[in-house]
Amino acid sequence: MSDVEIEPYDDPAGGWGSARSLVEILSREQIPISGAALLLKQNKPGGFMCVSCAWPKPAKPATFEYCENGAKATAWEQTRKRVGPDFFAKHTVAELLTWTDFDLEAQGRLTHPLRYDPTSDRYAPISWEDAFAEIGRELCGFDPKSVVYYSSGRASLETSYMYGLFARLYGNNNLPDSSNMCHEPTSTGLKASIGVPVGTTVLEDFESTDCILFFGQNVGSNAPRMLHPLQDARRRKVPIITFNPLRERGLERFTDPQSPVEMLTKSSTRISTQYHQVKAGGDIAAITGMCKALLATDRETQAEGRPRVLDAVFIAEHTYGFEDFVGFCDRQDWAVLEKRSGLTREALEAAAAVYGRAERVIGIYGMGLTQHRKGTETVQMLVNLMLLRGNIGKPGAGLCPVRGHSNVQGQRTVGIAEKPELVPLDRLADLYGFEPPRDKGLNTVEACEGIIAGSVKAFIGLGGNFVRAIPDTERMEEAWRSMRLTVQVSTKLNRSHLVNGAVAYILPCLGRIEIDEQATGPQAVSMEDSTSCFHGSVGVTKPVSDHVRSEPWIVAGIAKATLPPNPKVDWDAWVGDYAKVRDAIEATYPIVFKDFNARLFEPGGTHKPLAARERRWDTETGKANFVVPQGLDEDPDMPARHADVLDLITLRSNDQFNTTVYGYHDRFRGVKGTRQVLFMNEVDIARLDLADGDTVDVVTESNDQYVRAVKGLRVVKYSIPEGNCGGYYPEMNVLIPLSHHDKQAKTPAAKAIPVRIAKAGPRPMPN
Repeated sequence: MSDVEIEPYDDPAGGWGSARSLVEILSREQIPISGAALLLKQNKPGGFMCVSCAWPKPAKPATFEYCENGAKATAWEQTRKRVGPDFFAKHTVAELLTWTDFDLEAQGRLTHPLRYDPTSDRYAPISWEDAFAEIGRELCGFDPKSVVYYSSGRASLETSYMYGLFARLYGNNNLPDSSNMCHEPTSTGLKASIGVPVGTTVLEDFESTDCILFFGQNVGSNAPRMLHPLQDARRRKVPIITFNPLRERGLERFTDPQSPVEMLTKSSTRISTQYHQVKAGGDIAAITGMCKALLATDRETQAEGRPRVLDAVFIAEHTYGFEDFVGFCDRQDWAVLEKRSGLTREALEAAAAVYGRAERVIGIYGMGLTQHRKGTETVQMLVNLMLLRGNIGKPGAGLCPVRGHSNVQGQRTVGIAEKPELVPLDRLADLYGFEPPRDKGLNTVEACEGIIAGSVKAFIGLGGNFVRAIPDTERMEEAWRSMRLTVQVSTKLNRSHLVNGAVAYILPCLGRIEIDEQATGPQAVSMEDSTSCFHGSVGVTKPVSDHVRSEPWIVAGIAKATLPPNPKVDWDAWVGDYAKVRDAIEATYPIVFKDFNARLFEPGGTHKPLAARERRWDTETGKANFVVPQGLDEDPDMPARHADVLDLITLRSNDQFNTTVYGYHDRFRGVKGTRQVLFMNEVDIARLDLADGDTVDVVTESNDQYVRAVKGLRVVKYSIPEGNCGGYYPEMNVLIPLSHHDKQAKTPAAKAIPVRIAKAGPRPMPN
């Protein structure tokens, strides 16, 4: 981090920059040859599904069916570096707490089960038998309502089903997951609007679409394999209209690293045909402007006797609430729409004109829409736009929320949910002979509130880095240590292991890429991608240690040590043969998982049935609902927008995946050697009497008594709307008040944090 370089990057996404980055991480993780061969099995039949994002794998994969970040995730997991008992003998927890996220994970793979020793402030090895026995005794001493069962989005469908059943047999629905922190507004908003909690597109829809709308998702860093269907669409002259606060390279230009011609000629494909830099929290206003423009054009065509712009037949037959929505749009003033969105009327009318001419439109979005105080309403506003022209439930059209973790959507499908109405509890009761808890469990924000209040006594983490992913980091870390028990099932060391309860365990698990040998032989696992397709995955490499165990084995071990015997739940049989877990999943969800085992490895995946794809609407009205937002502002209760208060957007770099930081090179934004930066508009820099390169402190503007600050950030002039600034996640999470979340979905509002910026000392010398 001493050699900081900040300079513009002019090359496209992909290309030689991607190739160089791949070679660098394979070499750094000491797998340059075997890693390259391993990548040929990624997202392939008979191979493993990417451990990174949830973008679908095609029925006919390319030779290199992986992207830069997917390859980094594979190299990161398959590193030759190891973290065993000797490492912990050398380092206390207090010392490790001073290390960066990158340095912690960069030490390598965990190899032994560990228990925290408060006397020496170190983790020490423990046998699996003793770990399970001790964890079981602890869990038996708690009120079940005081225990949280968290899961990140990487655990397989089989593990997730067992984990959810374990929690309910134990006596609670406290099953928060990483979806609570990202796409919960999707689950909440889409369910109310169209009757399903997930997107409606499949990969094949990209082949026949004739227009794509893109909202708040950085494809170049967060789902680079999507660039291939986007590039194919552009070659067919399909317009791509992007709404995103920052200029992101993957949404501008792309060079296919798999194309020798493009690599040799350094040619690239222009991705966005219109690029609108909407203000943070301005998407409702922008979409309202598009809808207002469409309604005006539709009235003109009717008056002139020309074909209508709106799909009147679809609206009449399939929707509810249209007239109220029209009234809302008509009441909006263009000047207000322009001010809140940060876009001109002409720009919004231009976007609406292209949309209005297209017959089959896909609406893609990410956390730029969901992570706001009214993220749910923002998602529903996009649904409204799509309903106006019947763009749900027909080939080449639909909604495409881009999920992060590779199985975060699938976990919900098999029962990882704090909402009891989302789970077939009566079916579980019949299958396993118990009475499941019927009360609502804790989501992520509520779990954090319970930890602060002291009502949550124990936390079990199935993967992830919860302490770093959540908001209000400093408050949460202080409260975290008051818990009695923390258990982390992990592949690598992270900060969540070091901010521990009084009794703490680290349980090392196999990665998805490794061979999972059980009683009946090597096992396959499954997951669900962003387009609701189920895929099988088979490990292909030797486990990192003889002491690591599979996630199903670990879940079963804790469950057996905690729960009384149940003749209807044969944990050992499930661990010995994961096909039996899939049979149990099918028995619980017979329609969704019909013939699950037989169809596990269908090319392109097995499609989950979704009523909205067939224009059947499982809503209270029996139709797709136009939902009128309460207003244009996605963050209405933020402090009044004074000139010296900016809206901070949290960002991922090109060199990270969620909380995992692979390195300090955000290539596309031209930042190398540091993550301590603050991206600002040049007008705001001048207005606040700052200069590009200044060091500043950032403090949250809030009405409570807590001071939330990040110090020592370097100002970087960047193409971002006035009034907005950007900083890296998870470092900026300390600035998000726990109360700053979506009111319906409880998702932290990480894309609009009110902050003040102050110069911190003398201006640094130039590099």
